[in-house]
Amino acid sequence: MGWFWASSSVSTSQGGVMKGDENVSTCPVRYGKSSDRSECPVMHGSEGGNEVNPLNNMPAFISAKRQPGQKLNLPTDRTVSSIPKGEDGEMNWEYPSPQQMYNAMVRKGKIDPNTGEEIPEDAVESMVFVHNFLNEGCWQEVLQWEQPYTEQTNVSPKLLKFMGKPNELSPRARFYQVLGRIFPQHFSREPPFDRHDWTVLRADPMSADPEFPGFRKVRYVIDFYGGPDDEDGLPTFNLDVRPALDNFSNAKDRFVHYTKPIFDDYFGKK
Repeated sequence: MGWFWASSSVSTSQGGVMKGDENVSTCPVRYGKSSDRSECPVMHGSEGGNEVNPLNNMPAFISAKRQPGQKLNLPTDRTVSSIPKGEDGEMNWEYPSPQQMYNAMVRKGKIDPNTGEEIPEDAVESMVFVHNFLNEGCWQEVLQWEQPYTEQTNVSPKLLKFMGKPNELSPRARFYQVLGRIFPQHFSREPPFDRHDWTVLRADPMSADPEFPGFRKVRYVIDFYGGPDDEDGLPTFNLDVRPALDNFSNAKDRFVHYTKPIFDDYFGKK
């Protein structure tokens, strides 16, 4: 899902609502009956010997040239995200263009009429739009987690790097599956269709990080779930975003984040 490249913001307000620990975002793209939300539409990992960018575990370069035999002209313009990059002197992360996405899928064998795994050319732009939409939603969730620290330092967080782990269930996802077996009427056994680990740079005047002075690295785990169609027949996606339990600070942040609304409601928010 989260595929930025290291080289105008996209609004995530369309249909997005908060529900429990997850952000339920309505997909702004209409899918056909044959569409499948069970797997991430973006390829993960290295590409056929290309040099891999360590910041996103993706090829350092994929051509934006039209493929031989390609029937449609796909856009080659890339969208600049609202997510600031972690490296000094850099601006915001950029999403791949539809043509770059198409080329990557060709290299991965996801578009091959001979194997029956063809993804229609006219679906690529919609896939890129959904991909960008969900990543913007993830960042909005991260900003909510980081808000107390942003208010303390007046410095906004930045995304240093990320990695897709679609085949590696997080501990919480495994726990939800156990609950789904025990309480099937309350919990779904459907696993997330994708997982990402994002490393965020949080402003911290006490940090002694030699690589990023004044910042501390915080790892976030993001599970992507497919939700039921909404009342208009549009698919929804659940984004479960939280700091990883790597240290006491992250554990404390999770405890406060999840319990504060309960205490505010019980004791009355001042």
